[in-house]
Amino acid sequence: MKNLTQLLAPLLRLMPSPVPRRQEQLRGQHARVDGIKYLMPVNSDDSPVLMAAFPINKRAAATALPGREMRPFSLGGKGLLVVTVVNYKSTDIGKYIEYSLAIAITHGSRPAPPILPLLFQKTFKLGQFVVDLPVSTEVSVKGGKGIWGMPKHQANLDFVVTDTTVSAQYEQDGVLGCYIEIERPAPLGLPLKLAASNYCAFRGMLWKSDIYFEATGDIALGGQAKARLVLGDAPGVAPLKKLKVGSKPVFTAWLPEAHGVLDDHYETWFLTAPTEAEAAAIRGGDMMDSVVGLGQGQDWLEPPDRSTTQESRVEPGRGSSR
Repeated sequence: MKNLTQLLAPLLRLMPSPVPRRQEQLRGQHARVDGIKYLMPVNSDDSPVLMAAFPINKRAAATALPGREMRPFSLGGKGLLVVTVVNYKSTDIGKYIEYSLAIAITHGSRPAPPILPLLFQKTFKLGQFVVDLPVSTEVSVKGGKGIWGMPKHQANLDFVVTDTTVSAQYEQDGVLGCYIEIERPAPLGLPLKLAASNYCAFRGMLWKSDIYFEATGDIALGGQAKARLVLGDAPGVAPLKKLKVGSKPVFTAWLPEAHGVLDDHYETWFLTAPTEAEAAAIRGGDMMDSVVGLGQGQDWLEPPDRSTTQESRVEPGRGSSR
C-alpha cells in the first residue's frame, strides 16, 4: 500500500479542485437565508472526518430507498452503508458534529453496472441516500433541513480521537443510535479532493445537494481496514437494521483536517409511485412543520453515555456490527 501511495500521491496533487467555479466567484459575498447569515461560499475549515463503509444486502437496500429512481450502488454483489462523521470546527453557524448514515446509490431510471460509477461518478450520478443525520445544534437542523432538505435532527453526539482509534457515538433521548470506531489507518498522507452528492427525502420530495472536500488523509482498504459498528434502537436507525450489515468494513478513512464547501445550488424532484396508495406509503421524510419555529441555537446537548459501548477497542483483523 505504501508503494502504491508513493505512486498515486503526485498524481492526486495534480488533480484540480472539485469546487465549482461559481462557488469561487461567490467568495466574499454575503447571504441571509431563513435568517441565517452566510459568508460565501458555505464552507468549513480544519474539520476532522471519520469514514467507514460496510457491505449490506442490496435487495434490502433497494427496499429502503424511497421513490423509483435510486438504485443501490453495487460492489461484489453487495450494497454499501457509508458512515461519515464530521467534527465541524469552523463554520458560519459555529461548531457542531454531523453524523451521517447513508446508503451508496446511483440516481436514474436504470440500474448502473457494478464498480464503474466509482470511475464515472457524474455519468452514473453516484451519491448516497442519507437515511439519518443527527447533528449537535439547533441552527444546523434549521439550515440543513430547511434549506437543503437534509434529515437533520439534534442529538447527543461525540467525536473522540486517540493515538490508535477514532470513534463517534450518537444517542437520542437516552437511546443508542449508533457507535462507530475505526482503527486509524497507517499514515499515508494522501492528498484527497473529493466531491459527494447527498440525496435526502423531505416534504415528499427527493433533494440533491453537493459537497466538496479537500484534505490530506489516511485510507485503509479490505483486510487492512479495522472498524466496529453498533446500531442501536433510536428511531432514525431502524431502517438500517434491516440491511444485514456486514461485520468487516470495505474501507476506512481518517482525514485530520478537511476543508469543505457545501454548494448553495441544489435540485429537487417529487417522489413518485404508480398508484395513489403507493405514493401515500412512500417514506418521504419530515414535513415543513418540522422546521417552522426552529431558532439558531448553537448549544450542544450532553455527550452520549459511553458506558453502553465500553468494549470499544477494535480487535486486529476484525470488525463487528449488530
